[in-house]
Amino acid sequence: MVPFDVQLIGGISLHTGHISEMATGEGKTLVGTLPVYLNALSGRGVHVVTVNDYLAARDSEWMGSVYRFLGLTVGCILHDQSPTVRREQYNCDITYGTNSEFGFDYLRDNGMAVRREEQVQRGHYFAIVDEVDSILIDEARVPLIISGPSMHTHDEQFGQWKPVVESIVRAQQQLCGRFLREAEELLKN
Repeated sequence: MVPFDVQLIGGISLHTGHISEMATGEGKTLVGTLPVYLNALSGRGVHVVTVNDYLAARDSEWMGSVYRFLGLTVGCILHDQSPTVRREQYNCDITYGTNSEFGFDYLRDNGMAVRREEQVQRGHYFAIVDEVDSILIDEARVPLIISGPSMHTHDEQFGQWKPVVESIVRAQQQLCGRFLREAEELLKN
């Protein structure tokens, strides 16, 4: 399969960090393989961001056969994978997944992971965003919220800090009272 000129131009555009708009049937999936392959040769990992798990799985299989033929490894991040599987997928030359899965993994790695061994992502070098309008506009309205077990309960913290806060409030009331009395004395004189 030989890319058409318009597909080569689209690939160059994506490689240089620009958005490439193509009509239906012009071969967007094939265009994406050009900069993905080129940047995956560095060995630093390339992410291909799709809008849902179905497309991530489908494209990682369809295009994966091309990449594997060319000597690269291909992974796919799906919703219910364990951290061990995710780490293996991220260690591939090319990793397909959804924006929310990549985002949640980033948040877990940089907010909840205590040790390096608990992190799944290996770094960020190059990414292609398929359906960029959908992901950066439509999906951008949905915040990524992540939570984990709390180290201390609110009740525990309340009991710990209540006496400290009460003593500060008492000291503040005494100081304000003293300032008020001194101001009244100065006004009388």
